[in-house]
Amino acid sequence: MQEIKGIIVPILTPMHEDETINEQELRRQIERLISAGVHGIFPFGTNGEGYILSETEKVRVLEICVEQVNHRVPVYAGTGCVSTRDTIRLSQKARDIGADVLSVITPSFAVASQNELYDHFRSVAESVDIPMLLYNIPARTGNAIAPATAGRLSAVDNIVGIKDSSGNFDTILQFIECTWGSGFTVLSGNDSLILWTLIAGGKGAISGCANVFPENMVAIYTNFAAGNMTAARAAQDVIRPFRNCFKLGNPNTITKAATAMLGYPVGKCRAPFNQLSPEAESAIGKALEDLKAKGVIRA
Repeated sequence: MQEIKGIIVPILTPMHEDETINEQELRRQIERLISAGVHGIFPFGTNGEGYILSETEKVRVLEICVEQVNHRVPVYAGTGCVSTRDTIRLSQKARDIGADVLSVITPSFAVASQNELYDHFRSVAESVDIPMLLYNIPARTGNAIAPATAGRLSAVDNIVGIKDSSGNFDTILQFIECTWGSGFTVLSGNDSLILWTLIAGGKGAISGCANVFPENMVAIYTNFAAGNMTAARAAQDVIRPFRNCFKLGNPNTITKAATAMLGYPVGKCRAPFNQLSPEAESAIGKALEDLKAKGVIRA
């Protein structure tokens, strides 16, 4: 089984002005992130706009990621769909392409019971023979994985962990408590909670901010692992001004805009999620300048 740990990047999907995928820039971003020391590349997560890519596009993005990464770090593939059948099909395609780990988000729109969620994830896991992460982000999907359900699912052989993006630290603590001693990995999906998740017994994060300043996000984990809590805390705390920008728009739209402001031609998010107010653009620019002044971003 692939060890799940560290700072895993839900890599942006670069796009041209016509909203087609910019394959060349995707490859450049992979190289940039691996050079920064990230511990995994995760295509078509929330920051990768997996919610708006077609299945054909997802397959192509994953093919590029697997080829470009070339086994240097694990490749995580977001394969969750609304139906169990579609999720199984995409998960099997991802396995065949060469993904190392699957990330399966909860079904969305229709409300699912905990038994339905359990059966959904178990069925997907049993259809493939590679490790699988659960992905809990109830504000986006309308469905939350209960800690007790995560505990039940941790007994399924290749369900190895969960990414929690609820933003509720107590939920992360309960996931850790309900799976303690099982080898199950808990990852923070909220960049403000990475260090605290590590202290509590989690293993790292799937970090959207790592698209913008990857070295700093990696430093949270590496300094913690080395026992340097002062440096880990400094790397954690310095991201607050940028995180404060998220209240001004869709967070992954802000992350992509910030990456573009740093000079990387990643394009905009696909419409209709491609607009930011002048206030948001100004706040992002100010936060980036502040991070450059502090040496977090190399000018």
